[in-house]
Amino acid sequence: MSSSDIEKKIARYLLQSNAIKLSPAKPFTWASGWKSPIYCDNRITLSYPGIRSDIRDEFCRIITNQLSMPDYIAGVATGAIAQGVLVADKLDLPFVYVRSSPKSHGMENLIEGKIEPGSKVIVIEDLISTGGSSLKAIKALQQANCEIVAMLAIFTYGFESSLEKFKKESIPVITLGTYETLIEEAYQAGEVNSYDLELLKSWRENPGEWDN
Repeated sequence: MSSSDIEKKIARYLLQSNAIKLSPAKPFTWASGWKSPIYCDNRITLSYPGIRSDIRDEFCRIITNQLSMPDYIAGVATGAIAQGVLVADKLDLPFVYVRSSPKSHGMENLIEGKIEPGSKVIVIEDLISTGGSSLKAIKALQQANCEIVAMLAIFTYGFESSLEKFKKESIPVITLGTYETLIEEAYQAGEVNSYDLELLKSWRENPGEWDN
């Protein structure tokens, strides 16, 4: 299956499961204050055994066919913990997850689980938006003297600023689904009309100042 076919399949999964909702006429408000015609919660895919297993298998295929096998799989909390565990289990690899902030009690861990310094790690993420939280998790692992092989994500908005951040840090990023493919699949399925499609395209170009 080509990367294009995989992107289309993932787009259909995210739309069918309502993990992604499109509402150009009544945009959502993100925590950042941005108005957005799209809302994504890929944790919903975990409620669909066939979908979550196929996402797992696509991640495993990429790891075994395109990347060097890591010593660990790491999930970014909280959205990618479960999917990361599924991948680690399938590949019979150790798993850890990275918190967004250190625990406020006990050992005050940022990385949960036992990880050895010098280990090669593949990081699993559910969604890449601005890239800030993803890179924060990567830096936590690097500070633990781990080598990041790559970051794999279910879906990305593909913001140029986000791409530049990963490029600057020399972190390879591979995503199963992309924004461009998703909105085109939504249009082909009749979930948005041609006017909505243009709104969705314009938002991606300048999300911080977008006004429908």
